[in-house]
Amino acid sequence: MLFMVVEKFKNQDGKAVYRKLQKGRGLPDGLEFVASYVTADLGRCFQLMRTDDITTFQRWIADWQEVVEFEVVPVVEGKTTREALEPLL
Repeated sequence: MLFMVVEKFKNQDGKAVYRKLQKGRGLPDGLEFVASYVTADLGRCFQLMRTDDITTFQRWIADWQEVVEFEVVPVVEGKTTREALEPLL
């Protein structure tokens, strides 16, 4: 499954996040990074990630929660949603 991860940098401290990131993302096996986008004010990051095991997020979040607040949202590509809804249109 795909997930949009909204990360709010604590105290809008993007530098703290990037210092920690120098050691690597620390992704557990089974959690795949797809892409990320950072706001201009360095306050938030939106990451697209993939996993079939939600506990991979729990392990990853536990390692980063001192610098980031997380919201994890299951998402589906718009094309896939359209295909699912086509018979109902």
